[in-house]
Amino acid sequence: MNLLTLDTRYLFFTGKGGVGKTSLSCATGLSLAQRGRKVLIVSTDPASNLSEVLGTPVGHAPTPIVGAPNLFALDLDPRAAAAAYRERMVAPYRGILPEAAIQSMEEQFSGACTVEIAAFDEFARLLGDPSATAGFDHVIFDTAPTGHTLRLLTLPSAWDEFIASTTGGASCLGPLAGLQQQRERYAATVARLGNPAETTLVLVSRPERAALREAERTRVELAELGIRNLHLVINGLFADETGDDAIARAMAERHAAALAAIPPGLAALPQSTLPFLPRGTTGLAGLQQLLSGTPPAPQGPVALPEVTDLPPGLSAFIDELARQDHGVVLTMGKGGVGKTSVAAAIALALAERGKKVTLSTTDPAAHLADALAGETAGLTVTRIDPAAELARYTSEVLEQKGKDLTPEARAMLEEDLRSPCTEEIAVFRAFAHTVAGGTSGFVVLDTAPTGHTILLLDATEAYHREVLRTQGDLPEAVRELLPRLRDPDFTHVCIVTLPESTPVSEAEALEADLERAGIHPFGWVINQSLLASGTRHPCLAERAAYELPFIRRVQQHTRGRCVLIPWFAREPVGRDGLWQLVDAGEKSRYCAAA
Repeated sequence: MNLLTLDTRYLFFTGKGGVGKTSLSCATGLSLAQRGRKVLIVSTDPASNLSEVLGTPVGHAPTPIVGAPNLFALDLDPRAAAAAYRERMVAPYRGILPEAAIQSMEEQFSGACTVEIAAFDEFARLLGDPSATAGFDHVIFDTAPTGHTLRLLTLPSAWDEFIASTTGGASCLGPLAGLQQQRERYAATVARLGNPAETTLVLVSRPERAALREAERTRVELAELGIRNLHLVINGLFADETGDDAIARAMAERHAAALAAIPPGLAALPQSTLPFLPRGTTGLAGLQQLLSGTPPAPQGPVALPEVTDLPPGLSAFIDELARQDHGVVLTMGKGGVGKTSVAAAIALALAERGKKVTLSTTDPAAHLADALAGETAGLTVTRIDPAAELARYTSEVLEQKGKDLTPEARAMLEEDLRSPCTEEIAVFRAFAHTVAGGTSGFVVLDTAPTGHTILLLDATEAYHREVLRTQGDLPEAVRELLPRLRDPDFTHVCIVTLPESTPVSEAEALEADLERAGIHPFGWVINQSLLASGTRHPCLAERAAYELPFIRRVQQHTRGRCVLIPWFAREPVGRDGLWQLVDAGEKSRYCAAA
């Protein structure tokens, strides 16, 4: 099966962050539109970049794409959906109920639970209600990075089960009041996701071990949900035919080794392979290049620019951080930019300098243990595991609040804790406790991809209310979380990006969101730079030249408060592999003209 001939009415594109889901979903939509089909592309990613990829500002209603007849797109913004949902539930009672009652209703709809339910409500409307997309031949969902997507895809079953079992007293009953009337739509959503005649789910991966491992995990979990009509896309495969450039040879060997070790379950799926493209795939022209399936041939040797003032290496940030003996370091950014490797390298370097360090993650798709590949003195590796945190939180609440309750009251409390929102509360509390560890040593946190992280931070006050309601008091770690995150002497946010258009634009938006929350970034990390790698391979050199304007843009934006990490021939795994990221220094300044 060829990617461009997928013709079920509903198409989902999912995979590890940074694998090219948005570009591929948009390219597929463009291809279908060029064949005369009317197509709607929907982003369910809180960090959507549909507007940049399609070259047209995309709103929350179907937006026609300039230059592409029959192609439309919309962004499903969870926060906007929550605001609209809240108003839809409360508005009929304004002027009828007392103001105090209205305020109480608004309070019920103000939590993170409402954000999740409202996003699901919009998603289910588009997928489960045929009339919502009746004017389109195809609906393509550009989903959020994998961990968040799996959460979204399990919601139809989770909420349906919760509604069926709820008899009263649950915290979600306010938000769920609007959902009970929609149960037939939700049942249709569940059925449509698993119907191969209607829905195809496209697993997108880079030819890299971590991305393929994540795709296999996704495949297994989707099968457990009854979703088995899958198509695998390997995006960005690089093959070096000359073999005389160390960087090109390493990239080709790394890609080939990853594909040779592809998990059997993935290998059995229908597949498409797309080549490495030296330039970005934004705008319709870039998408057309992706559709062609062949990279443009370089027009003769590529002369790299003479560059003598690139940003310094990561050691510049390590030196500054190491002046303290405690604090929190957060690596944040678009999925796939290398946050895990950067976080692991920072933690390793601090531990090597004799600091007490805990390295942890809030990213459900992260693989910190794989990045480190061994033990280091002074360094403890942990993970915020949603299932474990949910069990711990549930047990604690039942112990604290349930021990003296009547059987009926305890049953209501247990019912309350079965809400899908409880897991989010438990994970948030674990995040707060992890940050609190920065008072007695360094905590380096590899965070989930941008949109999900921002939703987490935006929800702080709402979570305070939820925890107060279920536990009666706020743990100190939760109470102190926002002040700690806002203290630049305690929290150091490293925004990680790649020297490309979309990651830099999203990093700028992330910084703006953080500033609005009163959190001031410590600095930027530009990762995996081919310009700083020393490559002279024609295709990779063309990509290297493409990077320079984005590096300059970051330098100017941050007023020099940034560092640059090269793309290394040796994969950044294990102590020696990660140490390259710290120790590159001036040795990586290879950017003289060829």
